[in-house]
Amino acid sequence: MSTQTSPPANPAAATGERDSLLRLYLSRGVLAVAWALAFAGAHEDLDAVAITLLVVYPLIDAVSSLIDHRATPNGAERRVTAFNGVLSTLAALAIGIAGARDEAAVLHVFGAWAIVSGAAQVVVGLRRRGPELGKQWPTLISGGLSFLVGITYNVQATGDHPSLGVLSVYATGGGVGFVLQALLLGWKSRQLRARAV
Repeated sequence: MSTQTSPPANPAAATGERDSLLRLYLSRGVLAVAWALAFAGAHEDLDAVAITLLVVYPLIDAVSSLIDHRATPNGAERRVTAFNGVLSTLAALAIGIAGARDEAAVLHVFGAWAIVSGAAQVVVGLRRRGPELGKQWPTLISGGLSFLVGITYNVQATGDHPSLGVLSVYATGGGVGFVLQALLLGWKSRQLRARAV
């Protein structure tokens, strides 16, 4: 079955969606990198600051999903973004509870969230592949890596010395993926505008 979506009937609507996604992806990427820098200096002790940062990260994803949901036309893609928003909200609650226990519990919850949200990101990326929004490679790669890394975190959580330092690397990778996707959307917009002239 083809993963290509048919060109939107309304070019203005397609341009609006593309521009909205560009802003969302860029903001999401910058926030993820900023979070990674903050958490890198706060993860040594699982104290109130570290737990707050851990809860904030999936909440950033939940808000991004809500914005994406509002800007996305009705269809399967919109339902997946809604699902991801609810999932990220629940993940934030679960991570807050796990933070009261230990690093292993946090890694288990974060890993489970990374697996499911990564799979959802791949689905959205596949649905958005097409002439208006490009090939979505950064989104697809980032989602696939999130899925695989989530499995790794759950394995690490069963070890003798689980560390939360790996989460900064995860957030940085995800942030870079979003920024790259935003840059590609900007390049796609310039291509389409040049063709229209």
